[in-house]
Amino acid sequence: MYQGSCLCGAVTLTLLGPIDAIIHCHCSKCRKNSGTAYATNGFIQAKDLLITTGLDAIGFFETSPGKRRHFCKLCASPIYSSNAQVPDRLRLRLGILDSDIVERPMSHNFVSSKANWDDLDANLPRYECYEPGR
Repeated sequence: MYQGSCLCGAVTLTLLGPIDAIIHCHCSKCRKNSGTAYATNGFIQAKDLLITTGLDAIGFFETSPGKRRHFCKLCASPIYSSNAQVPDRLRLRLGILDSDIVERPMSHNFVSSKANWDDLDANLPRYECYEPGR
């Protein structure tokens, strides 16, 4: 069981089942939606997702017929996406989770669409907080 919440805390959720097929998606839609180099998504069963608070705070944007990206209407945190052709599966945005997960990403997808400044194999320094000098 996993717990999650949006940035402002209006939406909280519980995930009762496992996360499957976790990927880092570099497609232009995921980059635009997340505002980052890629979005990390995993499939879940719709029946396993319980919105514990803030159901009325969830809005959506339909990117193409039947495909929706759901987000918090107050803070704009991406939560999940749905596809009317596969209503029993959702694609959860893993950044929404507050709990540590046991599942791990399996791949980087749509790398031909990745941002030109994103180097998947970058050997950049890593810091516990801000970089020195900030």
